[in-house]
Amino acid sequence: MADSPPRPIPPYVDIRRSKRRKRTVSAYRDGERVVVLMPDRLSATEEARWVETMLARLDKQRSRSRVSDEKLLARAHELACRHLPEVPEPASVRWVSNQNRRWGSCTPADRSIRLSTRLQSMPGWVVDYVLIHELAHLVEPAHNAAFWALVHRYPKAERAEGYLEGISAASSLNPEDF
Repeated sequence: MADSPPRPIPPYVDIRRSKRRKRTVSAYRDGERVVVLMPDRLSATEEARWVETMLARLDKQRSRSRVSDEKLLARAHELACRHLPEVPEPASVRWVSNQNRRWGSCTPADRSIRLSTRLQSMPGWVVDYVLIHELAHLVEPAHNAAFWALVHRYPKAERAEGYLEGISAASSLNPEDF
């Protein structure tokens, strides 16, 4: 029995081909879009099959790492108790899909915190860092020295900052420039 032909590539998928990439295919989510990086030499059929494979992998990864809003709120409480005991407890913490330029946001007046769904596929210690960052805003709304002193109580703060800077830089790169 012959394999069925691949489905058409969805419009939310960006394919970036590279002459330098020889064998590997990788994919990541960038907001509501999916970016698939692949060798330049693949045929249209191979491209479509790889896109299908990578979308399935990303969906599986997302379902494994999906943390509910309730668990996110519980995690924020745990982090606040451990690293920021003087910070008032957040009233709500939830995932939002409309933050494409920020990792998170906080409204101190109603003690609500929102995290971008783009964080869902990232390591837990990075999500924890963004939670700490937003929790610190409950005490210090500005990014001043007192705010950063609170944030840097989190032991992996510098590591997470570097990770997020790398993700941000990579998303603005054009692989064909390499």
